[in-house]
Formats: sequence, C-alpha cells, structure tokens
Amino acid sequence: MGVGTSILLIAVGAILDFAVKVNNRHFNVNTIGLILLIVGAIGLVISLFFWNSWGGPGGYRRSRRVYRDERGPYGRGPGPGSYVEDRTEQY
Repeated sequence: MGVGTSILLIAVGAILDFAVKVNNRHFNVNTIGLILLIVGAIGLVISLFFWNSWGGPGGYRRSRRVYRDERGPYGRGPGPGSYVEDRTEQY
C-alpha cells in the first residue's frame, strides 16, 4: 500500500466516521469509517518507514570505461595494453 492509497483510506474513513449519519440495524457505517481510518494510518506509517530505505529514482549510477593504450613498452611502438575502470556513484 502506498502513501496515496493510505491517504485515500484515511479520507474515506474520516468521511464515513464523522460526516455520515445512518441508522441501520445490520452494520454501523461509523465503525467501518473508524476501521478505514486505522488501516490507512497504519499503512501510511509503514509506507513512510519503507520509503526511507528505498533508493528512489536515480539511486546508483554504474559506468565502465575501457582505456586502450596503443603505445608499447616505454612509450614506443604499438602495444596491446588496456585496462578497465569500474565506477559506482551515488547521487
């Protein structure tokens, strides 16, 4: 359950609990509103708790660069040397 769903449950629960007055013998609309309020509040707290541990959009960027050295030993002539640089950045 996300933050938006939790806020929606809280809003619907508040409307059913505080604004609606229905006299019905089979079920109580105000109790259903209170239950939706509690479930929405618990869902909001859990969503915000896990939102803190989520990387979010972006997160880590990984890049790999391969450098080829065309020079041979001591900087003279062609050579097969190359190396790889791996980088991980967080932003």
